[in-house]
Amino acid sequence: MKKFTAFLAILIFSTLAASAQIKTPVKWAYAAKKINNNEAVLLIKATIDKGWHIYSQNLKPGGPVPTSFTFSKSSDYTPVGKTAEPKGISHFEKVFDMDVIYFENEVVFQQKIKLNKATTSVKGTVEFMVCNDKECLPPDEVDFTIPIK
Repeated sequence: MKKFTAFLAILIFSTLAASAQIKTPVKWAYAAKKINNNEAVLLIKATIDKGWHIYSQNLKPGGPVPTSFTFSKSSDYTPVGKTAEPKGISHFEKVFDMDVIYFENEVVFQQKIKLNKATTSVKGTVEFMVCNDKECLPPDEVDFTIPIK
């Protein structure tokens, strides 16, 4: 009887643990491409699971949390202008009662930087919100480090 009770407890715990797994429908990848000795472009790629989407940086207030990038201050580099993004999908979302712009499958954001040092690492954070047609996950922040050689 003790073995059966232990087995049942493990089975229940395993089921609860499996159903409580954290969803991570967005994977981030980073690269840098040197333009010349004084400039580089950071490539920040989001790969998004099927059925999910992340939002543009350019949203009106009152909607979902827009994707945003924060770059750590450093004497090695200076961001130039705003982070660029491709044209997204514009869609009216009932839950927010507004038109929003979002990306599915994958999106590459680009940030131009001025280099004050030939080799360095750019550190920063991306904040984003991911939704599907049934739910939105709480906004998330991911730290990144992008080496420039």
